[in-house]
Amino acid sequence: MTTIILFLLILGLLVVVHEWGHFITARKSGMKVHEFGFGYPPRAFGFYRDPVTKKIIWIWGKGKSSLKKTVSGDEQQDEFPATLWSFNWLPLGGFVRIKGENGEEAGDNDSFQYHKAWKRIMVLVAGVTMNFILAVAILGFGFMIGLPTDLSQGVDANAIIVEEAGVLVQQVNADSPADSAGVQFGDVIKHIGDMDIKTVADVHTILENKVGETLTLRVQRGNELVDMTIIPEAVEGQSRAILGVAIAEAGVVRYPWYIALYKGLFAATFGLINIFVAFYFLIKNLILGHGLLFDIAGPVGIATVVGQSAKLGFNYVLNITAMLSLSLTAINILPIPALDGGRVLFIIIEKIIRKPVPMKYEQIAHTIGFVLLMLLVVVVTWRDVVRIL
Repeated sequence: MTTIILFLLILGLLVVVHEWGHFITARKSGMKVHEFGFGYPPRAFGFYRDPVTKKIIWIWGKGKSSLKKTVSGDEQQDEFPATLWSFNWLPLGGFVRIKGENGEEAGDNDSFQYHKAWKRIMVLVAGVTMNFILAVAILGFGFMIGLPTDLSQGVDANAIIVEEAGVLVQQVNADSPADSAGVQFGDVIKHIGDMDIKTVADVHTILENKVGETLTLRVQRGNELVDMTIIPEAVEGQSRAILGVAIAEAGVVRYPWYIALYKGLFAATFGLINIFVAFYFLIKNLILGHGLLFDIAGPVGIATVVGQSAKLGFNYVLNITAMLSLSLTAINILPIPALDGGRVLFIIIEKIIRKPVPMKYEQIAHTIGFVLLMLLVVVVTWRDVVRIL
């Protein structure tokens, strides 16, 4: 239950910050925002400030609606005289409804569709920009108090080491020797056989020519030491055996505040570039039929990682929150229909062909994109559940 609550809080923070970027940029650009929702409908309650009387008007449940038809024939509900701040029953983030975002009322000067292309693009990319800024802020704060860092290449002179480096298990591959032995995310490898493990190189050294041998593995899990037996397996073309884990020499370091902010910006930028590179290889391998180069996780898998990070400490939660915010940045800016990047793509096409793409075709594309994304989420979530069970 703690994991679920923490996951929902982190997800809520990421989505609300994202939507706030759309909201504030739309308002500053002269667009009307019908609703800013916390969570997803059905609505529990909401309120808005009457522009005439300046009184707060409360709306319980769905409230009164004046229905208007969009250009696609859909009904757009709840046209209140000012922005409705709604609180909804499904606590999975939030949303913003901007006037004219689906092509309706394009002639009104406070409609999304009325404004110039650069303003619309600015509103669309504001969400991912806020997610990037959030990641920078989280990492900057993390470096002030101490953040897990790969120390294999050393640290600069300004770093203050809070916790010495240990060989940390960052991922356990399914059906691997480590998985069978019971190794878990967050374990710190202390001994393999009779050798003390201080660095990743120590692990590689002891696994030379150890294929099929039964070894004793000791890990630190929280405040206790856990012993287990493990049988490394061979990898084609290599003499060194593997355990089936991703490991790093992780320690906790902090910096003076004025350096921590710069380090946060650098880490966020480098992390975002790494995510785009990972997407490139993921798509490339799928197109070439080489399968997944690495595991991908859905909501269940992400919630599991959040729960595991929480057991390691608050600074690890900061790290995973920043990485999730960067992932949301990268995914949403991809030129895929139904995502912010997909909508930006249609605006660019509009400028190239010098006329708007018919809204019905754009909405069809967004609908198809949304359905495909939801199918991907279902498939990945199923894999996550099967892996956990």
